[in-house]
Amino acid sequence: MELEEYLKNVTIKPSENKRESWDDYFKKIAKIIAERSTCTHRKVGAVIVKNKRILATGYNQPPSGFPHCDEIGCIRDDLGIPSGKNQEVCYGLHAEQNALMQAAKFGISTEGATMYVTHKPCSVCARLIINAGIKRVVYIEGYPDPLTDFFFKQCGTELVGGDGEK
Repeated sequence: MELEEYLKNVTIKPSENKRESWDDYFKKIAKIIAERSTCTHRKVGAVIVKNKRILATGYNQPPSGFPHCDEIGCIRDDLGIPSGKNQEVCYGLHAEQNALMQAAKFGISTEGATMYVTHKPCSVCARLIINAGIKRVVYIEGYPDPLTDFFFKQCGTELVGGDGEK
């Protein structure tokens, strides 16, 4: 049979693996997801991954059914609240929160997963990420919240910055 003869002579060469790393691949996807955001200040995307498979995604936006920021305006701007302060005064949920809620809504376990996010999580999101069982967070851009680093370090969650440093 031709197939049998062909298979006897097949040579498999070692791969040169010119493809980008898995981390770079999922960071690119997080950037694409961030494009859906209607936030007027910072567009953030998050991807939860386990075993190289996407479990859930999220971007910063108001709750489902509530007007988007480009429709209602920014309450933080209207009240003069600076970035990083009074995070609870905002119409939107963070990308990390939306990704976690998507997983919860559809009954997807995030235990042992990695979260890729365009920006380093705030300390509120860090608490949620830890309790969701996510063991590794890879981010592209920084965010000035030292409590995030403290939480992740104390709880054993690996945090990898945009430059690949821990």
